[in-house]
Amino acid sequence: MAQSKRGPRTASKRQLRVGEELRHVIAEILSRDLIHDPDVAGASVTISEVKPSPDMRNATVYVTSLGGVNEEAVIAGLNRTAGVIQGEMGRQLTMKFTPRLVFRKDDSFAYGSHIDELIRKNQSPEDSK
Repeated sequence: MAQSKRGPRTASKRQLRVGEELRHVIAEILSRDLIHDPDVAGASVTISEVKPSPDMRNATVYVTSLGGVNEEAVIAGLNRTAGVIQGEMGRQLTMKFTPRLVFRKDDSFAYGSHIDELIRKNQSPEDSK
């Protein structure tokens, strides 16, 4: 039996919808200052994307801190307090399971800036006219 070669799985419409809902709920929880971890308290954090797993039991939350200040410490603090965030999410969501959260640094903004810089560097003077 021949196997079809599939590329990386793309997110389903449901995963995208749930990810966006989770992003809004997590951002709202963080804005209410319910987290009392010293690395997270008072830090300005942007939740750029939430990617739930296909079974919706796990979710990866991509975050950046304002100006990149103490970003590693903030992410470690968010991972330490993920249980508190999940508990509050459970009260707000009507899902069968509250996803287990893992916070990761979002490198997409830095990657985009790097690509823009490379394009500008390799642009000839005639191209800019």
